Amino acid sequence: MPSALSEDLRARVVAAALEGGKHRDVGERFGVSAASVSRWRALEREQGDVRARPAGGDRRSGRIEVHREAILALLEATPDLTIEELRQALAATGVTVGYGTIRRFFARHGITRKKRRPTPASRTGPTS
Repeated sequence: MPSALSEDLRARVVAAALEGGKHRDVGERFGVSAASVSRWRALEREQGDVRARPAGGDRRSGRIEVHREAILALLEATPDLTIEELRQALAATGVTVGYGTIRRFFARHGITRKKRRPTPASRTGPTS
């Protein structure tokens, strides 16, 4: 993922645009697009500076994290609940989430869904 251009460059570009330069001319002078000049000027008007906004990261996991206690309670009550059954149980309470959302929730919280059959103890060594 590309990184944002420096604040120094952004500030110089916006200053040049505020001095009356056309966005296309200012962009050519500093080696950026006219659209970037426009966006940075808008940022300066909205935020008061030209700092880049945070990039990347998770923006939607909060939606399921709100229901963390309910999910963990359902799993504690029925430990062998499948992900699809958990989805249906959540839907019954009014929480509609996708299969992948629950998978990512499990990954974040270290919850595994692997079902193993009990194996008899080994006579030659410990089993795991």
